[in-house]
Amino acid sequence: MKNRTLKTALLSTVAMLAVAATVASIRPVIADNDHDHDGDDHVVNPNQLKTKTKIKHLVIVFNENRSFDHYFGTYPNALNLEGEPVFEPAPNTPRNINNLLTPALLDNNPNVNAGNGAGSSGPFRLDRTQANTRSQNHAYTPEQLAFDGGKMDLFPAWTGAGTAGGSGAFGTTGQVMGIFDGNTVTAYWNYAQNFAMSQNMWGDTFGPSTPGLLNMFGGNTNGVVPGLGTSTNELPDGNGGITLIGDIDPTGDVCSSTTTTVSMSGKNIGDLLNSKKIPWGSFFGGFNLLTMNENGSIGCARSTQSAVIPGNPIGDYIPHHIWNQYYPSTANPMHLRPTKPIGQQDQANHAYDLQDFFAAVGSGNFPAVSFIKMAAFQDEHPGNSDPLDAQTGFVNLVNFLMEQPDWDSTAVILTYDDSDGWYDHAFVPPAHGSFSTALTQTVHNNGGPGMLVAADQLNGPGACGTAGSAPNGVKGLPVNGRCGVGPRLPFLVISPWAKQNFVSNVFITQASIPQFIEDNWLNGERIGGGSFDATTGSIMDLFDFNTKKSKVLFLDPMSGTIDSSRTIKN
Repeated sequence: MKNRTLKTALLSTVAMLAVAATVASIRPVIADNDHDHDGDDHVVNPNQLKTKTKIKHLVIVFNENRSFDHYFGTYPNALNLEGEPVFEPAPNTPRNINNLLTPALLDNNPNVNAGNGAGSSGPFRLDRTQANTRSQNHAYTPEQLAFDGGKMDLFPAWTGAGTAGGSGAFGTTGQVMGIFDGNTVTAYWNYAQNFAMSQNMWGDTFGPSTPGLLNMFGGNTNGVVPGLGTSTNELPDGNGGITLIGDIDPTGDVCSSTTTTVSMSGKNIGDLLNSKKIPWGSFFGGFNLLTMNENGSIGCARSTQSAVIPGNPIGDYIPHHIWNQYYPSTANPMHLRPTKPIGQQDQANHAYDLQDFFAAVGSGNFPAVSFIKMAAFQDEHPGNSDPLDAQTGFVNLVNFLMEQPDWDSTAVILTYDDSDGWYDHAFVPPAHGSFSTALTQTVHNNGGPGMLVAADQLNGPGACGTAGSAPNGVKGLPVNGRCGVGPRLPFLVISPWAKQNFVSNVFITQASIPQFIEDNWLNGERIGGGSFDATTGSIMDLFDFNTKKSKVLFLDPMSGTIDSSRTIKN
């Protein structure tokens, strides 16, 4: 632990030095380079913008690949084994959590069945030594097969992956049933205790990262424009268009694949913010190709060594995780550096490095809306990240924001692009269906040979949902490939205006994020073109705008426990 603490401290020091060096390049207003060529260098102060709520600064941390049960399956009950951070719930903690304790799914689980072969397993606890897991199968079709029409009983068979040499279920496809508790994801449980959490948040569709981030940024995965090559993740939508159901790099990004890419033809929330000149930005670990990391890596190959995952350093920047790059209107394909204050329109087109966020906010330039993707070693994607590295990055971010003068008007959202295929017991019948019957997807049952099947499988071959329920796409016609909702995901709101120790039951999805932005800053304007922002639920239930709590809660970035050396104020 001592070596890990030292390594984290060194990384933090290097990062802060880089931030300090960046501040000077962010503050000046230079010649007009904005895309609308209006010559307007006026810097908008987000605190003076009219908003529906008390929130003037929204920070969305969009992490990778965790299901709700995987992190909160026994919340608020932790085992508290010796040598691990202790979690004790407050007496007023809600107990009506839709988790694995009610009903008793820990001991009597439908995934214990012969259909799961050697990986047949119920949920089991993962401890801090098991933070480095395999990534599970989280493709569009295998997730539907694992759901098995809503029985939720074939996860090891279709989405499970084990770690070679691991003991028990950890070494089999049964690893997909593993869950962490408050002794490992300690920070997230402490934030849930002191702020607000949803237990009814869902991916808008089935599938992996890229569909999830497109739903978060545009509420839509339809309207694909093919770039380089072709892929079975480009699903014909049945009405002359294409829906994205898997991961493909964005066309034009200098760091993208040289074989297969796509772009999107629809609008996104950035377009709406630009139309009102509201300061906003997307901030990505590894985006500045001119920065050299402490290990000498630079450009698209910037990398950082995880404190938990052994082996080679992890590449910081993953193009298919980068939402704005899929849309020509919000892309910064060459990763150009800003020439105006962060959040304003210029050649960077609102796309920045994560270091730019800390530098800008620290110098008093806090955008109204900030989307954040951590460097890959802290983005929570199993295989290149883990809960311990990720919590360190997230806690450092939240601690930093709580120190800022604008904290009283800030809200931080932590949520996820997909479930990674991890087990979650909850199921909602599809509100928007898909009926793709062409045999295009290769799947593997219990690790066996590949089988070619239709993309949609939830309710049988070629069916996900009920007939006639396919949603409209960008052209206003019903389209395939958008079946959902998909898996249930974690969702936390940390803010002085968040309800305290609160668990919301209001139905929300990834598209509820652009919806909140639209309601708060844009008078309820919607993206259109079939975006789910118009039909999903609202996150307003997680806030209480009548009573400001002014809650400041500093956590230890390593353990996730409350930092008793710093003041905790209400």
